[in-house]
Amino acid sequence: MTDDALDGAFLGQFRASLDAMAADVAQTLVDLGLSDYRPRYSAVIRVVVADGPASIRHITRRMNTTHSAGSQTVSEMTARDLVELRTGSDARQRLVHLTDKALALQPVLDSEWAATTAAVRELSTELSAPLDTIAHELVKALQHRSFHDRIAVHLDGRNRA
Repeated sequence: MTDDALDGAFLGQFRASLDAMAADVAQTLVDLGLSDYRPRYSAVIRVVVADGPASIRHITRRMNTTHSAGSQTVSEMTARDLVELRTGSDARQRLVHLTDKALALQPVLDSEWAATTAAVRELSTELSAPLDTIAHELVKALQHRSFHDRIAVHLDGRNRA
């Protein structure tokens, strides 16, 4: 392990790397003429294209995110006329449907998605393991045992207020 990993700086570096990648995806979307579009909208659009109109709960499960985050994203997308909520077969259920505006963006979004996927694969060749493998392994390991639990084991009751 490097000194950076030992002193915890790697967490900041990891976050900064993810933030930089996300910012670059956002800039790419601006370059493609989508200045009022957030990268996280693409995952919602891709789920609805693949699965058809869906509840926010279904979408957030497929995106592996919280219901709150998904609801906020759908709300933003509704305000931008990318999706609309309609009552499902059960009157209590509201389903996310894509608007014509979102469907018209799909070719550009598909192109960006393919280019981003290719860039991730290229980046992976410069790493000790493919980035998607690392991400999947990290998710699985943290589902097995949270980072909090891992830290707590090493505290051993020290330095408690």
